[in-house]
Amino acid sequence: MVPRKSPKLDKAQVVEAALRLLNEVGLEGLSLRLIAKELDVQAPALYWHFKNKQDLLDEMATEMMRRMAADWAGMPSGGDEGADWHEAFRARMRGLREHLLRYRDGAKVYSGTHFTDLSYAAPMEANLRMLTAAGFSSAGAARAWFTAYSYTIGYVIEEQATGGGGAEGARGAGGGQGYDLDARAERLAGYPLAVEAGWEMFRDQGRGFDVGLEAVLVGISVTLRGSGGS
Repeated sequence: MVPRKSPKLDKAQVVEAALRLLNEVGLEGLSLRLIAKELDVQAPALYWHFKNKQDLLDEMATEMMRRMAADWAGMPSGGDEGADWHEAFRARMRGLREHLLRYRDGAKVYSGTHFTDLSYAAPMEANLRMLTAAGFSSAGAARAWFTAYSYTIGYVIEEQATGGGGAEGARGAGGGQGYDLDARAERLAGYPLAVEAGWEMFRDQGRGFDVGLEAVLVGISVTLRGSGGS
């Protein structure tokens, strides 16, 4: 039997419920059936909007991008006269991290998905123009943006996997929650440098992100600014 579309349910409602539930159950626990229960509809009603979970994840990632784009639109451009492209770039990557941390497993949801509209296009164009105005070639700007973008998403995936992220992450919680660094140190007692590395990598992850981002930006400036990007 073909399910009938509910006039009271639209795609935006489903996505909003999915993002809300994501913080409660995480990516693995999220299902169309659970979302249907949250919305007080039968599960088949959701299939009018999403044929499977991946379709839903694509729309969730797109909604996350829409919200980020709204924030990025108000940020200064490093291409403006007298402006610092480094600081503009830092602000965008910090903003990306903050948005991903608003959701449990937010970086996993966001990575590897396909945007369902062109909401990403205007901010991407603006960010690339920022870099080309600062002396990057178009290829160098593309590589620079993708490098920092990939660093940020990968960092947050690891941060959330070790308990340092999620809905609490954007409110300033330190990294390493749920990851017992003392127990790790005991297991690695014969490897003092590995123990020290754990304290550096898994504690105060906000500071760690900024340190790593600065290394990425310095590398980008040295190797890609003014180059062909290859």
